[in-house]
Amino acid sequence: MKKNTPAIESLRNEIDQIDEQILKLINRRLSLAQQIGEIKQHSGAQVFDSARESLVIKRLLEINEGGMLNNNMLQHLFTEIMAAAKAVQKPQVISFLGPEATFTHIAAMNHFGHSADFKARPSIRDVFSDVEKGACNYGVVPVENSIEGAVNHTLDLFFESNLNICAERFLSISHDLLSVSGRKEDIIYVYSHPQALAQCRGWLHSHLPGIELKECSSTAHAARMAAQNEDSAAIASREAAHMYGLQVVVPKIEDYKRNVTRFLVIGKGDVQPTGTDKTSLMFVTAHQPGALYKVLTPIAESGVNMLKLESRPAKHENWSYFFFVDVQGHITDKPVAQIVEEMRRRSLFLKVLGAYPKAPDQIM
Repeated sequence: MKKNTPAIESLRNEIDQIDEQILKLINRRLSLAQQIGEIKQHSGAQVFDSARESLVIKRLLEINEGGMLNNNMLQHLFTEIMAAAKAVQKPQVISFLGPEATFTHIAAMNHFGHSADFKARPSIRDVFSDVEKGACNYGVVPVENSIEGAVNHTLDLFFESNLNICAERFLSISHDLLSVSGRKEDIIYVYSHPQALAQCRGWLHSHLPGIELKECSSTAHAARMAAQNEDSAAIASREAAHMYGLQVVVPKIEDYKRNVTRFLVIGKGDVQPTGTDKTSLMFVTAHQPGALYKVLTPIAESGVNMLKLESRPAKHENWSYFFFVDVQGHITDKPVAQIVEEMRRRSLFLKVLGAYPKAPDQIM
């Protein structure tokens, strides 16, 4: 075996010294976080502070401009470091729409890091219930997809719940074809969730024509089924392949590459402003001509940017609707506070769902 050159050995020795410094600094950071946790415990403050974490990441991204570390990796590394910091303060229990290895699970791990204790739940209602009852500190639920649109059940539950939106997370959705053998010629049928099958229909028609498609409750369940049947495959995430011992037959088989899902972190506390925030509102208008226009007029006249508008039928009355709107800014910002008060006067009902940091532009 060829020996390393003195130049390589010298560089590796320097890397070892840097690694030791990094380890000491991380342990020092955790020690400081532990002290902060003790102060928070006495004051009754929450361990998770999405505003503070957003500001930390934002500052590091600015410092890193022109650096060799890409921004996505920077966010990933410091999310894990901050997750470890929260774990030494108090273990965080996170409820998410399961099962494990679904895209909601991936979004939850991306946001809270792998040090949190994650609890898979069978429905979005169960996630809301876990957080409301205090069984979990936070919940993670999908709210909209760039192709499929709004997740209506999540929107409906905000009317019943007193929970707040504490943060948001965007995740690029990519579907891989997975199987035990990793060989396309072994595949007789394909498992997946109906939405994933629909989003890969063109690829399946071109590359696996006439193949039998079997619907499952989730892409993770599909991966579990494929792991038990060597003549089958699953359309699921790469994380599901790792979890269920599958191989990637073909990566990224989705028909549309710009497929992004937005997830919400729900909890009980309010979030402090960061300077790059959004506020989510829910309101009901009178059932009369021009009612929606009147309620939205304060936004238009203020010059505040409206980021989203969605409607849902109200279940208590036919032909009546709830409206969901996101505006740029924090509810404590004077322009946003004035808008909300004026909209409240013009609505039959208005509820602030939360003010929280905007997710970073980089999609992990």
